[in-house]
Amino acid sequence: MSSVSDESAKTRRVPLARGITPWFLPTAAAAAATALLTGRDRRWALASVPLTALTGGMLWFFRDPERTPGQGRILSPADGVVQSIDPWPDGRTRIAIFMSPLNVHVNRAPLAGTVTSVEHVAGGFLPAFNKDSDRNERVVWHFETALGDIEMVQIAGAVARRIVPYVSAGAKVAQAERIGLIRFGSRVDIYLPEGISPAVSVGQRTVAGVTRIDRG
Repeated sequence: MSSVSDESAKTRRVPLARGITPWFLPTAAAAAATALLTGRDRRWALASVPLTALTGGMLWFFRDPERTPGQGRILSPADGVVQSIDPWPDGRTRIAIFMSPLNVHVNRAPLAGTVTSVEHVAGGFLPAFNKDSDRNERVVWHFETALGDIEMVQIAGAVARRIVPYVSAGAKVAQAERIGLIRFGSRVDIYLPEGISPAVSVGQRTVAGVTRIDRG
């Protein structure tokens, strides 16, 4: 009987992304405190109601569901919509995936391999749909994989001003493993190696760790 209860509890538990504590805990604590104070003075509801709504919104924004990895050599690193597909001067193809505030914000490894570098690059905070947003605050990843070096870039936007890597250089990662978080969404770019064609199109929705993005 207890094992059934344990399984039910696991099913009901809301999986939340790592790295949200500095934002989520103060908001949830303030919501709880003002809710208690509302019992003494109803005027506290003016603070309690929006704080409770914000806490609920953050539970949704920072959800981190379990997923069964998709099939394919290269899987999408992000939930979102394919914003652009561009040939790069060195022969690679860049796929830019726009993440809205409604998407899951946890990013996943596109291939199995070794993280060779995780570089933070300072920049601005233009909206992710702006053509110059690739100059924004960003984290540039390189993975050594069976297909050679794979580059992925997490880009902050106007709202998403914090990128939280989960692993560092030297770490070995499995395909679709969680590797980082962009708070409130923004954009993730993945560069397909020369000779590999994209299997997605502009406007297509992607699911991190599930959607195959290479053809072949």
